[in-house]
Amino acid sequence: MEIRLPRPTGPFAVGTTELHLVDHARDDPYVPGRARELMVSVWYPARRVVEAAAYLPPLTAAYYGEGAAVALQQPVGTVDWVGAKSHAGLQAPVLPGRRPVVLFSPGFGVPRGLASISVAELASRGYVVVTVDHTYEVAAVQFPGNRLEVQTLPPKPYALIARSARLADLRFVLDCLARLARGANPDAEQRPLPKGLGAILDLDRIGAYGHSAGGLSSIDLLVADPRVRAAIDMDGELGYGYADPADCPTVAKGTDRPFLLMGAGTTGPGPHDHRADPSWRMFWDNSTGWKRDLNFPNGRHYSFVDYQALIPWFQRFFTVPPELIANTIGTADASDVLRALRTYVPAFFDQHLRHRPYDWRNTLSETVFIA
Repeated sequence: MEIRLPRPTGPFAVGTTELHLVDHARDDPYVPGRARELMVSVWYPARRVVEAAAYLPPLTAAYYGEGAAVALQQPVGTVDWVGAKSHAGLQAPVLPGRRPVVLFSPGFGVPRGLASISVAELASRGYVVVTVDHTYEVAAVQFPGNRLEVQTLPPKPYALIARSARLADLRFVLDCLARLARGANPDAEQRPLPKGLGAILDLDRIGAYGHSAGGLSSIDLLVADPRVRAAIDMDGELGYGYADPADCPTVAKGTDRPFLLMGAGTTGPGPHDHRADPSWRMFWDNSTGWKRDLNFPNGRHYSFVDYQALIPWFQRFFTVPPELIANTIGTADASDVLRALRTYVPAFFDQHLRHRPYDWRNTLSETVFIA
C-alpha cells in the first residue's frame, strides 16, 4: 500500500534539498576516529513544485520499513516506504524573500523525515525549516554514494553522550547555515543547491523545535546559543540523563527567551505538563520569559509526528495492533490533533519570530489544554 500524507495548508509551494555536513573539528562521539557527519534537509517556500521528493531516502526507507513491519505485524513490503513521496519538490526553485529559519530535531532513533507534516506546514507558511539526522543515534542515515550508517550506541549509560552530541550537532548546523547565507556551499560533495537558497535565510530570526529527545535538544539549544530566539519542546523530558533534574544545567539555568511545552496525555501517573514533570516544573519556575504549556489529553508520545496521520491511514488497509496504537497515538482524533499542530506550532513562531501576536486563550475544542 502507498503512503499518503495530508497536504500543507499554507499559501506557498514547498521545496526541499539535502546537505551532507562534515564537522572536521569534532571527533564523532559514537564512532571515535571519524569526523562527525550529519545529513540535513532544508525545506523552503518554492516558486512551484517540480518532482516530488522522497518521504525518506531509499536506503533509510528500506531499513526503517523492516522494523516498522515487525511493529505493525505485517509482512515486509506491505507498506511502500521506499516509494512514498513528500509534499515538497526536490530542488524546486526558491521563492525569493527573507525567511525566518527553524531547526527541527527528531526523537531518539527516529529519522528526520518522520516529521514531514509539520515541517512542510511551516515551509508552506513562509519558513525555512532545517531537519537534522543525529548520526549513529538514529536507526539509519543514508549518505551520498549509497552509504548507510546504522545505529551504533556506546555501552549504557549513553544519555549524556547523546544529549551533548545533539547540542553540538545543532550548533554546527547553525554554523553551516551561516556559511550558506554568505554564499558558500557547505555540502561536503559540493552538490548543486537551488539558486538563491542562501539569500533567503534570515539568521536574525532563528527558532528550534523537536520531538522527544529532539524537544529537549531544542531547549538545550535555546539556553546555550544566543542565535536562537524561541523553541518548542514536544514531549521531551528536560531532565533526561540526570538522576536529579535539578542537576541538569538547562533546567537549573532556565531562560528569558520564549518557549512552548507540548505534552502528551500521560507520562506515568498523570498528564505530561509542567505540573507533573519535575524537570518541566523546575525549568518553568527558573525561566523569566514568555512561556506556555499545551497538553493533548488523549494523545500519546508520537502524536506530535507523522505517526498520528500514518497509523489511521494504515487502519484503512489492515488491522494495526491495538497496543501499538495505545502506545503511540492514543485515542485522540487524528484530524483534531493535526489541526492543533497546524495552529499552535506556526502561531508560536509567528508570534516570536514575526511579531504576529496570537490569542493563546483560544482553544480547539477539547483537543488541547492550555496553561
